[in-house]
Amino acid sequence: MDVLGLLGQGFAIALLPTNLLACVIGVFLGTIVGILPGLGPPATMAMLLPLTYGMDPRATLIMFAGIYYGSKYGGAVTSILVNVPGESSSVMTTIDGYQMAKKGRAGPALGIAAIASFVAGTIGVVGLMLLAPPLAQFALSFGPPENFALVVVGLTLITFLAGESMVKALLMGCLGLAISLPGTDMMTGSLRFTFARPELLGGVDFVVVAIGLFAIGEILANLEEAGAGQVFPVPRKLSELLPSRQDLRDSAATILGSTGLGFLVGVVPGGNPAIATFLAYGATKALAKDPEVFGTGTIRGVAAPESADNAASCGAMVPLMTLGIPGNASTAMMLAALVMAGLQPGPLLMKQQPEFFWAVIASMYVGNVLLLVLNLPLVPLFASALRIPYAYLYPFILVICAIGTYGVNNNISDVWLAGVFGIVGYFLKKLEFPLAPVVLAAVLGPLMEKSLRQSLVLLDGNVLGFFRRPISALLLCAALLLLLVPILRSLRRWRSEGRQTRTALR
Repeated sequence: MDVLGLLGQGFAIALLPTNLLACVIGVFLGTIVGILPGLGPPATMAMLLPLTYGMDPRATLIMFAGIYYGSKYGGAVTSILVNVPGESSSVMTTIDGYQMAKKGRAGPALGIAAIASFVAGTIGVVGLMLLAPPLAQFALSFGPPENFALVVVGLTLITFLAGESMVKALLMGCLGLAISLPGTDMMTGSLRFTFARPELLGGVDFVVVAIGLFAIGEILANLEEAGAGQVFPVPRKLSELLPSRQDLRDSAATILGSTGLGFLVGVVPGGNPAIATFLAYGATKALAKDPEVFGTGTIRGVAAPESADNAASCGAMVPLMTLGIPGNASTAMMLAALVMAGLQPGPLLMKQQPEFFWAVIASMYVGNVLLLVLNLPLVPLFASALRIPYAYLYPFILVICAIGTYGVNNNISDVWLAGVFGIVGYFLKKLEFPLAPVVLAAVLGPLMEKSLRQSLVLLDGNVLGFFRRPISALLLCAALLLLLVPILRSLRRWRSEGRQTRTALR
């Protein structure tokens, strides 16, 4: 049977009442999970896993997949409205999304997030449908050295997240790496930088850092402003609450490019969706003719990470469905659900049970449409929340922050630690230090350390072995080129200013 015939059979199964209901529940729960910081799709799936015993495995995976990609849009809501990233992949959305909200463009920001997620999800599903077998072979070529090189490429984006000072950005990157160090050594099991505090045995969770720096730090900074009791400007016309045609034209190329990049990162086992969003944002800024507008509220700064995030979730399904390899915690929970149902994802799944594979593919088409239908009408409702005087929102935002940080490890110490990071974020904001590099390094630090140490064991401590593997060598060279781009741009600017100065003197 050809691809179209198999896809049609998949739609017939996906649109069965039980499977359609599972899809609706999944995307709805995913949206809620994304809005609530600290919960996350893996924890939600873990809580639901016992309830799926005895369910049709197709309905189970359809629901879990809906939670996974549905959470991507939910995370954008709080990132844009109140500067609270629900998970690591939502951090980049806060940079321009929150600035758009402060300018009265929360509606277009939320709208482009929904549209970008829909387009990226649809293209990602097409990629999963057509390119799964060859991409699975590509994923198998990634080992610890390649993963390390990919993380290094992600860390080089610190140079693109810098404001006016590259030194400040690099210092913030070092701070983020330092935050990732406390805890238990992953190779030896020994403790490091815990200062005899049992709360630090598991390290410092990303959610605690992000909520403290972005949300609590922003609240502290706004409290001293004279206009803290004012509301953000929110248009009252529906046409002004959604992206304009110009917004769509400006974002089209960004969405397509970020979708491709996010999908490829998602295919790599261990490829964190956060890496996809960081790479997409950095690449969009690097290729833009006006990079200075990023960070001030450009709609491309929302479209890039949101499309990359959703595409990465589709890409992560490739190694799961074709190789039986979970790429992250969410797909690991899907694997657990399938094993409980007596199924083993792998190369034989598509051949022995094609109706299962194509039903999941078709359900992802349906789920993306449901997300668009569910979320676009809610844009005015979400945006209208900003009509409440911001000073009155402070207690509500702080409650969300407290619940989110406590829910990470069910530990009250995390709430106090978030408060400490909030104070740090306040002073960094006052001193005009960029906060995004801190979170970028804090997220990627553990991934880099793990892959580096595994690589050195694999390569017998020979660092040159990274350059004897084609993919890792190519990625490391790309990282070097990314580091040179800001330097070359600065040299070009200095040369142009020098010419203007000489012309004025004449």
